[in-house]
Amino acid sequence: MYTGKETICVVGLGYIGLPTASLLGTKGFHVHGVDISKDVVDIINQGKIHIVEPDLDILVKSAVQSGKLTASLQPTEADIFIIAVPTPFKDGYQPDLSYVERATRTIAPYVRPGNLVILESTSPPGTTEEVVGEQLRQAGIDIDTSVYVAHCPERVLPGKILRELIENDRIVGGLNDASTNKAVEFYKTFINGEVLATDARTAEMAKLAENTYRDINIAYANELSMICDQEGINVFEMIRMANRHPRVNILSPGPGVGGHCIAVDPWFIVARAPEKARLIRTAREVNNYKPKWVLERVAMKAEKFKRPVIGCLGISFKADVDDIRESPALEIVHELMQMNLGEVLINDPNIKKCNGLELIDYEDVLERSDILLLLVDHKQYKKLRATDLKEKILIDTRGAVL
Repeated sequence: MYTGKETICVVGLGYIGLPTASLLGTKGFHVHGVDISKDVVDIINQGKIHIVEPDLDILVKSAVQSGKLTASLQPTEADIFIIAVPTPFKDGYQPDLSYVERATRTIAPYVRPGNLVILESTSPPGTTEEVVGEQLRQAGIDIDTSVYVAHCPERVLPGKILRELIENDRIVGGLNDASTNKAVEFYKTFINGEVLATDARTAEMAKLAENTYRDINIAYANELSMICDQEGINVFEMIRMANRHPRVNILSPGPGVGGHCIAVDPWFIVARAPEKARLIRTAREVNNYKPKWVLERVAMKAEKFKRPVIGCLGISFKADVDDIRESPALEIVHELMQMNLGEVLINDPNIKKCNGLELIDYEDVLERSDILLLLVDHKQYKKLRATDLKEKILIDTRGAVL
């Protein structure tokens, strides 16, 4: 039984690993965080953070100052190992599991009998067994009777991570019943939501299914937005009206779909079952096309000017975060600059530097732009009113401007 005094090694100190590590540190566990970036390690050991997430700075500072959280470039022996590294895709939308493989190899020399190894990274079905389990086996570790191995996917929303880490239900699936029970026992020490026990493959698939469900529904909204534009209909008003039906809840369209989860996870299912995942693939294709459609709208409006100034509002993948992973807004900005339709101005209140792009003051963008392209509905932008824009052309991909 876990007492809350065990040592935990968290591999990967990004958007999931760092909040998890700091939360566990404040719960009394001794947490050793591992990251490949020396800058990230140094920042965390100073009690500071390298990502934007409400209240995370307070939690990290508390965990570090209490001595419960330290960061390092190398793992150490621990009672529990949590792998929280990226799982992107590579060419052809095939899952790139090299980060998981490397992380498992890195911790293998430190794993001892009785330890619990948990993969939290979102992964295709079979990854816990075929990658984590196999790497541990190759290192001479008995994962059948000596070491417990399980998968527990994160289910949190950026901007609400700390609250949802505690309150959300969690799905836990082990490679065998003993591993499942051991992992359930651990998560119950700090989770207020229900901890749901299953096997590893079901846990892996459940996470993919959750995000694919959302991707398909967003694709429907995005497809409606393109049809409504053709028909001269305000899609946001139309959706508000349609959603007055008691059994209808259409999501809001946008410039595409971003983030590490929704834009990536459906491809993991397609990769495992390419002949059967037809609806899933089509939804992905619709959402991948949406940024190109937005660029076509901008090009049409630009024809009214000799060389317009195009102001782009927002480059993160969603509102009120600094996360640019798979961001359709960032993709649009890069493509717009390549198209050379005119001068491109960029603002994002949550991002100071990004891949060499020059970000400027919000007020300067508003004042200088001929065409205003709203790509992310950050709370600062929601104060904007169409009547304030005078002769400027507004392309509002989020329906944020009244």
